Amino acid sequence: MKIVFLGSGNVATHLALAFKAAGQEILQVWSNTEANAQALAQRVGCVAISDLSTLDLGADLYVIAIKDEAIAELAAALPSVAGVVAHTSGATSIEALNSHKHHGVFYPLQTFSKQKNIDLSDTPLCLEASDAETMSLLQDAAMLISTASFQVDSEKRKVLHLSAVFACNFSNHLYQLGYSIMQQHGLDFEILKPLIMETARKVQDAVPFDVQTGPAVRGDEETMANHLQLLEVRPDLQDIYKTLSESIKKTHL
Repeated sequence: MKIVFLGSGNVATHLALAFKAAGQEILQVWSNTEANAQALAQRVGCVAISDLSTLDLGADLYVIAIKDEAIAELAAALPSVAGVVAHTSGATSIEALNSHKHHGVFYPLQTFSKQKNIDLSDTPLCLEASDAETMSLLQDAAMLISTASFQVDSEKRKVLHLSAVFACNFSNHLYQLGYSIMQQHGLDFEILKPLIMETARKVQDAVPFDVQTGPAVRGDEETMANHLQLLEVRPDLQDIYKTLSESIKKTHL
């Protein structure tokens, strides 16, 4: 399969590396910033471009992996191509690509950081397509890099993305808040890591509701009051603590 990547950020980087490792031919990497395109192009052995007029028109798949708000504008600026044009966004409708005959969505439900390598072999790839032929190509592409792909329309993909924000982005922010509290009191964040790992392991085999622990689910008002007292110098954290504790209590008590 011949592929062009439009974008050079986290998602583009990991997908391009995965397709390259699967033996596929990356023809070009495009970015508004030539240096960024060059950085990824060097890693996957292809041509870097920053001018859409030099886009290779012979690719099977054009992967748009850029900021959500720029997808429709970039898609409209692309020349007409025979291949499939697909974006990787969880929150953007397939309609953003309506200017192209064969278009779709190739959304990897995963968290990406450039500095951390990820094995995509079990990453869910959520696919949507304008037509059956396009879906077939996207499924073929998905099978090259992952064992898990699902047909998910734009509305359900938005729900997936929302759920992922709660499960991933918000959780990671809470890790950072825990880190800051530990640092403030001269404690090493390493102490919390086994707890974080066990919490993640539990939900692999159980519904989160069934494995909730902590003072809120126990209705332990004294402990919660003590925690809030410790947070007196951080009213912002007090508000978060109260909101989450109340949510747990409403869910379980």
